[in-house]
Amino acid sequence: MAERVLMVELDGDVAAVWETIIAGDGQWLADEIVRFNMTHEAVRLVLSRTPQGSKERAFATILKNRVNRGGILAPGASLVKQGENGRGLKSRWYPRTLYRRIQNIMAIRDRIGIIHGDGLAVMQQHSQRPDVVYFIDPPYTAGGKRAGSRLYTHSVLDHEELFRIAAGLHGDFLMTYDNVDELRNLARTYGFDTLLVPMKNTHHAEMTELLIGRDLNWARR
Repeated sequence: MAERVLMVELDGDVAAVWETIIAGDGQWLADEIVRFNMTHEAVRLVLSRTPQGSKERAFATILKNRVNRGGILAPGASLVKQGENGRGLKSRWYPRTLYRRIQNIMAIRDRIGIIHGDGLAVMQQHSQRPDVVYFIDPPYTAGGKRAGSRLYTHSVLDHEELFRIAAGLHGDFLMTYDNVDELRNLARTYGFDTLLVPMKNTHHAEMTELLIGRDLNWARR
């Protein structure tokens, strides 16, 4: 729906996936996923060695996301055991589906950019542009929550600084956040609109997530 999308990712492993697909090695990555023989030995071999280049790092990242519990990439995450429907490591490994997704992204890659860097800095660089819309999905570490620390390699964030930067954007924005008092108070301080929406966590438990923006009436329809 957008003419151009620019993604900003601080995590080098995640950035490597997008760089590989967008920069020209997406077909190699898709083929490698389909060729991979999913066994404990093969998984441990890939995840134990240092990737030689960005495309190998991308493959290792996708593999880690698919075989770790909850898709967690942060250090210390463990491999799934029983998995979905008792399929173990293969429970979230759908190589043909991943292949098609990569192909679909490659088809529009000329409209997608990726920056391996700090999203706050990039927001400030574009803050004066009214034609830019921002989707902001920070780590959930506000209010003493530890979920973000457990899920992400880069989880430290000055949440109030993010709100301050968002308040200065000339374009519209949407934040997704954990539903905690600290963030609701920050939203009120900066005059932002909030809305609770239902979601499910990795254990399929029903929870609520906090949407934050200038005007969320479009989401209430």
